Amino acid sequence: MSDRIPTSRVTLRFLAAPTDAGHSGSVSAGRVLEWIDKAGFAAAAGWSGAYCVTAYVGNVRFTRPVEVGDLVEATAEVVRTGRSSMDVIVTVSSGPPRTGELVEATRCLMVFVAVDGDGRPTPVPTFVPRSLGEELQQQWAARRAELRTLVEEAMQGQTYSEKGTAPRVTLRFLAAPTDVNWGGKVHGGIVMRWIDEAAHVLATQWAGDPSNVAIFTGGVRFYRPLRIGHLVEVEARLMHTGPHAMHIGVHVRSGDPAAGADALAETTYCRTVFVRINANRRALPTPTWVPVSDEDRALDAHALELSEIRKEFDARG
Repeated sequence: MSDRIPTSRVTLRFLAAPTDAGHSGSVSAGRVLEWIDKAGFAAAAGWSGAYCVTAYVGNVRFTRPVEVGDLVEATAEVVRTGRSSMDVIVTVSSGPPRTGELVEATRCLMVFVAVDGDGRPTPVPTFVPRSLGEELQQQWAARRAELRTLVEEAMQGQTYSEKGTAPRVTLRFLAAPTDVNWGGKVHGGIVMRWIDEAAHVLATQWAGDPSNVAIFTGGVRFYRPLRIGHLVEVEARLMHTGPHAMHIGVHVRSGDPAAGADALAETTYCRTVFVRINANRRALPTPTWVPVSDEDRALDAHALELSEIRKEFDARG
């Protein structure tokens, strides 16, 4: 019988390095997503005592930039458990190290699944709230599970084919050994960085301006593991434009390079929103995209539907 005591909370602290900067000069959203995944993994592994895989990342809203040189604090806390799953709230805060005054930059909910040596889900200790604050967080996580269900239902039946005329960008490369996680597969945070990079390229091409940043990434669903040495295809497709925003759907596919591009299977999907910014980080107008085909119009309506679903849930708290 193990005497291990599960720990539900982990805080990582470090300095944001020059190599973390994106095209805007601040730390890229992709790098922040990597930090979120690492902190979430540490909390999930500490609670379960097992290796954990990222299953879902929801509603990452970037409320303020993280600057190079900032002291960064990524705090992850297990707030709800299922049989083998763990809901983890991750908060990233940053600020000047000389003052130590940290301000929240983003917060999100992640879902991890504990697995055994054969990669099968394995039971985790039940999380029981010990305070009113923990109980409220658990209730909030349960409501976000309802949101995930509604989003997935809205996603069913959506088609992303060659019949669509929306602007798109596809990046292809091999998953390198430097992308490996503790389980020998590609780190979930690395996949999220690829998503951010592909979406940035598309936003740059559409707006004709590299000064764009992600303000939201949501519904990041991991369907299957991505292995080192696999051929990776990251496709970003414009779904909808608003006065300032570009809504982009990103699919990640992977497979054995010997089998060819036609044999790639979907590993991850998400929707992200980018805006153009000026030197003062004010949002700039975005060129309007007009749907042409039936598929275009369906995806445009789908993007608006997802936004409305999330607004309704946010209004409910």
